[in-house]
Amino acid sequence: MAIRVVCTNKKARHDYHIESTFEVGMVLTGPEVKSLRAGKANLRDGYAAIEKNEVWLHNVHISSYSHATHNPSDPMRVRKLLLHRREIRKLLGKVKEKGFALIPLKIYFIESGKVKLELALARGKRLYDKRAAIKKKDTDRELERTMSKYK
Repeated sequence: MAIRVVCTNKKARHDYHIESTFEVGMVLTGPEVKSLRAGKANLRDGYAAIEKNEVWLHNVHISSYSHATHNPSDPMRVRKLLLHRREIRKLLGKVKEKGFALIPLKIYFIESGKVKLELALARGKRLYDKRAAIKKKDTDRELERTMSKYK
């Protein structure tokens, strides 16, 4: 299955422990889809919230399409996410637990041309967890360098 990634949230994997991920659809306007095809989106401060048994995506910036003929939409507007009812109920139970959040990881196109969002159920990392992750990454990189010298 060929997918084309539009944008990823690299900071999310650094700031959160990812428990599970979901592939969800998004309700978008035509110019927003064209803007995504051009790669103009930013997930950095994005999050999802459950309100009245519906999941909404907040703080995700999808730039306005420059060649749109009708009213351009707000780049930071709240967008509805499409999930099955049982998935929403499962997420609602988890999000009510302390420390869990719904974080967007990446936006991509699937083969049929539809836009999908990878949504993660994540728990925030503590500062010492982040330091340990950075230290492990540095030691792995150093080990890789030394191994490549002796090959």
